[in-house]
Parts: sequence; C-alpha cells; structure tokens
Amino acid sequence: MSSSVPTFDPDAVGPSYVYVQVADHIAARIGSGELSPGARLPGERDLAQEYRVALGTVRRAVQELRDRGLVMTLPAKGTYIAQVTE
Repeated sequence: MSSSVPTFDPDAVGPSYVYVQVADHIAARIGSGELSPGARLPGERDLAQEYRVALGTVRRAVQELRDRGLVMTLPAKGTYIAQVTE
C-alpha cells in the first residue's frame, strides 16, 4: 500500500519538540490508514530506531498519542491503535 504520509524529517517542520514531531507523524500514519485501529504499534525501541531518536523521545511521543486518545497501552502487552470515534 502506498502511503500518503511524507517521510519523517525533523528539520522540515521548524522549531518544535522532536517528540511532538514523532507523535504528529505517527498520528498522520494513523489518519492515513497506514496504521489501522486495533493494530499493535511497534515497540518503543523499534520506533526509536525507525525515527532515529532517543528512547525517551519515543516514550514522550507515545504518551502524547495516549493523551490525544489515538493509542492505548496495555501493560506487558503493548501499545495499540485506538478505535477512533468521530
């Protein structure tokens, strides 16, 4: 499937926190359907490697996504894309 979400580039947005940029990019992937409701989000270490950021940055990004209601984390199970109701 071809994604309409541009490649993550932290320098393209301008001054903002990198964790917000990561969260925004993952949110865009969710919005485009690339990451579908109920799907498991890759682990934090995998995301850190994918986005080339520190583990703490990914943890803050995932917390941001939880705060936005886009993902839910089940302890010892993983983080899953939430069912978005509009």
